[in-house]
Amino acid sequence: MNFIDRFSYNHGRILLPMSGGCANLLNEIRWHGRAGQGVITVSRLLAYAALVEGKYVQAFPEFGPERIGAPIRGFTRISDEPIEIHSQVYTPDTVVVLDSTIMKTVNVTDGLTNGGRIIINSKKEPTEMKNELGLTNASVYTVDGTRIALDILGKPVANTAMLGALLKVSPLTSLDNLIRATLERFPGPLGAKNEKVMRIAYGEVKG
Repeated sequence: MNFIDRFSYNHGRILLPMSGGCANLLNEIRWHGRAGQGVITVSRLLAYAALVEGKYVQAFPEFGPERIGAPIRGFTRISDEPIEIHSQVYTPDTVVVLDSTIMKTVNVTDGLTNGGRIIINSKKEPTEMKNELGLTNASVYTVDGTRIALDILGKPVANTAMLGALLKVSPLTSLDNLIRATLERFPGPLGAKNEKVMRIAYGEVKG
């Protein structure tokens, strides 16, 4: 059982100390998608990449029934100091939307902080999405993660594409450590393809 397996098995709630005396900085990320799209996987991959850099992290799903295709949420917290919060993320600094169709029924901007960021898997331009969402106090980014996934993976699973886009918008960890975490989770050719997906999305995200 590798580290990612243990991380998942323990529900993603792992705290490790960091060295040094940096000022505390807590980043809260909320992920939106549908069951079966890898929402929880990427929430944990991001946390693991930050963990190996000495950060304190949490990564966990919204608990409840999950049927394939149903809207679900995942949460990631990354901090320089121990995390004392153990609730869902209600006021995210960043929201990542893996499937834009859920925006018809789910308020993905709920609680988004002033000056926050939302990254959406969409062909549309960021300004168009910002107008549709009626946002005035947050930044909007888009990337066609589904197209990238189809081109490289041969299936419309855009979770790692959105992870690459997130890292470009908000460098919460290094790209090298994120790729390391991904290759551990997806060894062999699948890992190499997901690395390519992340790098392309990292370069193509707009905002």
